Amino acid sequence: MTQNKTYDVIITGGGIMGSATAYHLVKADPALKVAVVERDPTYARASTTLSMSNVRIQFSLKENIQISQYAFEVLKRFEEEMGVGGERPKIYFHQEGNLFLVGTENQAAAQKAFDLQRSLGCRIEWWPRGQIGERYPLYKPGEEIVGATFGPDDGHFDAYAVLMAYKAKARSLGAEYVTGDAAAIRVEAGRTAGVELSDGRRMASGCIVNCGGAWAAELAATAGVKLPVVPVKRQVFALDTAVKPEGPLPLTVLLSGLYFRSETGGLVLLGKSVPEDPVGFNFTWDDQRFMELLWPELAEFVPAWDRLKLVRGWAGLYDVNTLDGNAILGEWPEIKGLYLATGFSGHGLQQGPAVGRYLSELILEQPLSLDLSIFSPQRILENRPLSEVGIV
Repeated sequence: MTQNKTYDVIITGGGIMGSATAYHLVKADPALKVAVVERDPTYARASTTLSMSNVRIQFSLKENIQISQYAFEVLKRFEEEMGVGGERPKIYFHQEGNLFLVGTENQAAAQKAFDLQRSLGCRIEWWPRGQIGERYPLYKPGEEIVGATFGPDDGHFDAYAVLMAYKAKARSLGAEYVTGDAAAIRVEAGRTAGVELSDGRRMASGCIVNCGGAWAAELAATAGVKLPVVPVKRQVFALDTAVKPEGPLPLTVLLSGLYFRSETGGLVLLGKSVPEDPVGFNFTWDDQRFMELLWPELAEFVPAWDRLKLVRGWAGLYDVNTLDGNAILGEWPEIKGLYLATGFSGHGLQQGPAVGRYLSELILEQPLSLDLSIFSPQRILENRPLSEVGIV
């Protein structure tokens, strides 16, 4: 790449958001010159690849539900449509369900969300407490549990395979991937002018899409944009339980927010988000957190797992929107040509397909397939949070 090379669109961050956006842009207009700047082409610390790769319909905001509905459509035909050179990706999309436990305190909110999901055509089931143990005999819900909502279409997939497929498809259609660290966004006369990389290289464009994930706020600040987005460490633990379930377990979410699911190879993956999770670019994982805090809670719900082995763990970063826990999508009102896709707070992977399409349509001024203007950055300027209960 030569210095000061000019592009129609520059995307900073080549994870799921950046690669899906690049794909939709060059698919819609093959003549576009699109560059994706990614600091680490191995994606060793990308939030996309360090997540539990879950996709679910069970949200309480209409637009988040519709985003997931589109994700299901995409994932079901992904292997067929995203092949390159006769080779199809294998994404291992397993629809084993998500099970959200419901107690007396969150029953009203769960019922409201359940009704909304059903009104939008979602397959959602209500299980009374007794049915939970019938379906999954290892589970022993206490008296505080009144039931659960089960989404049979929810599931998980190979996040790395999906990311690589988006990248390969975008490149095959003409997108250019540039290895480098986007250090600053250049703004001239109220509109974007380009991006400067940490090694001094400059790339010019009147359209910049900040898909930097946990690093997005730092980059936005170089253009004078202050975002309520912070990098928060989330840990995942892989467990080998002495007693195995009879079949796959859905992603099961306890009242406390602890969640776990079956993984390929007979393991169980587990995590929990708490307000005390550290802010910062910290990728260390702590086995004591599992041993002292999470295991006792898990064993109370699944007593048979009082014997298990902690096989491994890892940590990744959420780009947490401290205003309302929802995405920040669209053009920053005060800078022409600066588009944002950040603040997903742990939901980004499943929202990538819809976000990529939406940003492409905004940039190219095409009719919107799905109106996601509720997530506009304007609400950040106005300090106007979205209301959504039961975010996990």
